[in-house]
Amino acid sequence: MIADLKKRTAEIIRRFKKMYPDAHCALDHTNTFELLIATILSAQCTDARVNIVTADLFRKYRRPEDYLKVSQKELEKDIHSTGFFRNKAKNIQAACQRIIDVYKGEIPRTMNEILTLGGVARKTANVVLGNAFGIASGVVVDTHVSRLSQRLGLSRNTTPEKIEADLIDLVPKRYWIMFPHWMISHGREICIARKPKCSICPLNDLCLKIGVTTFE
Repeated sequence: MIADLKKRTAEIIRRFKKMYPDAHCALDHTNTFELLIATILSAQCTDARVNIVTADLFRKYRRPEDYLKVSQKELEKDIHSTGFFRNKAKNIQAACQRIIDVYKGEIPRTMNEILTLGGVARKTANVVLGNAFGIASGVVVDTHVSRLSQRLGLSRNTTPEKIEADLIDLVPKRYWIMFPHWMISHGREICIARKPKCSICPLNDLCLKIGVTTFE
């Protein structure tokens, strides 16, 4: 069974390489710290909305110290449209304080350390470690990766942690960083949640269509 799944996964990766040669992190950033903040803001929010917010945010706040010079209320106003703004503002300031106090202003480069920052769970940690440092510590699982993993028969689980564990078993480590980018690109362009474009999907023959009720 696992051998068959690995073979399926290898074929999916082969096709993804051709389909999305330019796939990359969709969150706009110029440095590791900005990527961390953008990823915290992306929880329950679209990357497009985050990029609109951070276009102004990153001009106002450039270093961890800058986020601590303002009140939580002011930061909440700056990030309001990303949703869950109170928790996000609180987490961002907590993360910045710890970055200063414990890590001397630098973003930690290990999973165990980065998970101690406010608002950082495995998804955020994987995004930062993979895209900023090229460190493959796991596989990013967002809503697109979760949905496609089930439709493509790569996981029957529904929680991000268990889906990630399944993907780690199936995806060769050298693709852990890129695989989510391919999945996210496919989820946005073709395998759309409510109305997947199955008739033009290059992965149609590999799809189990789990949970899909509408086909074109």
